[in-house]
Amino acid sequence: MKTIKTQVGIIGAGPAGLTLAHWLKKHGIEAVIIEHRSREYIQGRVRAGLLEQNTVDILKKLGLADRLVKEGQEHHGVYLNFDGKRVRVPFGQLTGGRNITIYGQQEVVKDLTEAWLAQSGQLLFEAPALELEGIETDSPKIHFEHNGEKGIVECDFIAACDGFHGLGRKSMPKDAYKEYSVTYPFSWLGILAHVAPSSEELIYAYHERGFALHSLRSEKVSRLYIQVENDDHVDNWSDEQIWEELSVRLGTEGWKLNSGPIFERSITPMRSYFIDNMQHGRLFLAGDAAHIVPPTGGKGLNLAVADVKHLVDGFRDFYEKASMQVLDNYSTIALKRIWRAQDFSNFMTTLFHKQYEHGSFHYQLQKAKFDYIQLSEAYATTIAENYVGLPFESFDALD
Repeated sequence: MKTIKTQVGIIGAGPAGLTLAHWLKKHGIEAVIIEHRSREYIQGRVRAGLLEQNTVDILKKLGLADRLVKEGQEHHGVYLNFDGKRVRVPFGQLTGGRNITIYGQQEVVKDLTEAWLAQSGQLLFEAPALELEGIETDSPKIHFEHNGEKGIVECDFIAACDGFHGLGRKSMPKDAYKEYSVTYPFSWLGILAHVAPSSEELIYAYHERGFALHSLRSEKVSRLYIQVENDDHVDNWSDEQIWEELSVRLGTEGWKLNSGPIFERSITPMRSYFIDNMQHGRLFLAGDAAHIVPPTGGKGLNLAVADVKHLVDGFRDFYEKASMQVLDNYSTIALKRIWRAQDFSNFMTTLFHKQYEHGSFHYQLQKAKFDYIQLSEAYATTIAENYVGLPFESFDALD
C-alpha cells in the first residue's frame, strides 16, 4: 500500500483545491492533491467564467495570472434589461475601481494545474478518495485508489474541495450541520457558440417569455442562456429556435444579436444549497462541497476561492503560531460571505426570471426594483459592489 505523508491533504483539483495548494506552498506548508477525475476531464469541463476582483487579485498575488491578464476580459459594468428597456450599472465608477474579469473556469484550472506540476507539486489524477479516517484526531488519513493500487495520505488536516457529490461532506456526522436548500421552478438552457459577442459587457434580461443572459468567453466565442422548464431537454431546441428566442428576449431598439454555430449546449437546474457548518475535527470543506448558488450572480467559483483564503489564514495560524483559533472559527468566518452571496444570487434570480403572470402583483414588484436601479445610485451601488465582490475586510466588523 502506497503511503504519502504531508501537512494538508487536499481532495479535489478544481479551483478551490488548486488555489489552496499553491497558496499553502507560498507559505511553506506542504500539500498533496488527489483528484477523482482525469486531467483531461477537469481541464475540459465548462463552468463559470466570471471572476470577482478578489479572485483576480489573489491569482495575481500568487503569480498565477499571466494568461488571465493577457486573455481575460475586464468588464467595467453590466447591462440590465426589463421588457426591452436597458440600463447599465457601472462597476468601477460605483465601487472605487473594482471590476470583474471574464475568464473561463477551465482556463483557471489549466493555469493552476500546469503551474503546480511545473513546481513538482504532487497531484494524483484518477485517484478517488474512498474513506476518511481519524478526522476527530490530530492525524487524519485519506484512503484512496490510484492505478489499481490502494493508498493512504497521512496528514495533519484534510481539505475537502471535492464538490457537491464528494466524500468530504458525506464524512461529516449528519448532526454536525443543518442543510439549507431551495430549488427554483426553472432551469437554464446554456450554449457556447462560435460567434463574436454582440455586447462588450454581459446583458441580463427579463422578458415576458422568460429570462435570457448574454455572456462571452472570448472575442470569438459567446456564452448565452435562456430560461426553460425544469423538465425541458436540449433535444427540444433547434439552433434556429435558440437564436430566435435569444434575439427576442435580449432585444432592445437598435441592437442586434449575432448568431453562429453552436458547439455545446446543456440544461442546468437552478438551486441554492449550503450547510451551516463546514468543518468537523481536522476536516474542512471548501467550495461546492459546502455550498451551491444559482449562477445568476456569478458567485460559485469566487465563493470557493474566498473559502480558501480563510483556510489559508487558519493553516498559517496553526503552523506559524501553533494556534487553532482561526481554524476553529473557519465556518463562522466563511458563512458571513456565503449568506451574502446566497442573498445576492437569489435577488438577481428572482428579479430577472419570469415566475408570475405578466402584469401581476409580483411582476410589478420586479419592475419596481428595476425602475429603482435607474432612480437611485445607492441601489445601483448595492448591485455593483455585490457583483464585483465585497472586500474581505468588509466582513470583519460583523459578529
